[in-house]
Amino acid sequence: MKRALALILPLVLSLAACGGNSGGGSAEDVELIVFAAASMQETLTEIGENYRAEHPNVTLTFNFDSSGTLKTQIQEGADCDIFVSAGQKQMDQLDSAASSEVNTEGLDLVARGTRFDLLENKIALAVPEGNPKGIHSYDGLKAALEAGDVLLAVGNSDVPVGQYTQLIFAFWGLDEETLAASGVLTYGSNVKEVATQVSEGTVDCGIIYGTDAFSAGLTVVDTATAEMCGQVIYPAAVLKISRHPDEAQDFLDYVRSDAGGAVLESVGFTPLQ
Repeated sequence: MKRALALILPLVLSLAACGGNSGGGSAEDVELIVFAAASMQETLTEIGENYRAEHPNVTLTFNFDSSGTLKTQIQEGADCDIFVSAGQKQMDQLDSAASSEVNTEGLDLVARGTRFDLLENKIALAVPEGNPKGIHSYDGLKAALEAGDVLLAVGNSDVPVGQYTQLIFAFWGLDEETLAASGVLTYGSNVKEVATQVSEGTVDCGIIYGTDAFSAGLTVVDTATAEMCGQVIYPAAVLKISRHPDEAQDFLDYVRSDAGGAVLESVGFTPLQ
């Protein structure tokens, strides 16, 4: 009898251990690599810390940069589980479901059924402390640009905030090349660089996201309308190359939950889910 118990006991303990793991016990450690637009650095970092408090087995590694740079890194084979872009174009360029006019290389890196529009931002006109040039509106900026009497910081053409700025120029009927040649524009490789130029007062004003103006403590004197540059929508998706698609989806679900949405709203984002 004692010998039978000695044989059975290890089996019972082994099954109990297996049952414990499947029933909410300690989960396997997972690292999720999140590529996200630079404008989400503060909010996603905070959301990630909150998520980690509830999921201590998950390590979140963030890569924040311009959406165009992130898209290129993903296309070139960088490890990535989740992509959050500041514009539809960069996500479309990786998505086989997008128009071939945008996804010109036929890339198929977005996992089906995981893409959604996460939030909306605003394109803000921000000025340094004291507003030395007295720029108070987009109309005033247009007049100052035409007069050559302002130095404006904008994003590069491969950066979503720069592409929204190009739409504003087109709305005004202004030619960006002519403006650049006249010396009234400076550029940043992502929105944080543009915001830094404004913060440091090396420019008279900058076109950035409203949330970046908030994070940097900058004064916003005007916000672009949808007529000027369209809606500023950030899509998010799990990528097909993800090594942990289920966990990646769970994190995205948390980002668009009420808890994640509260953090997004605190800096001026408008959650869409």
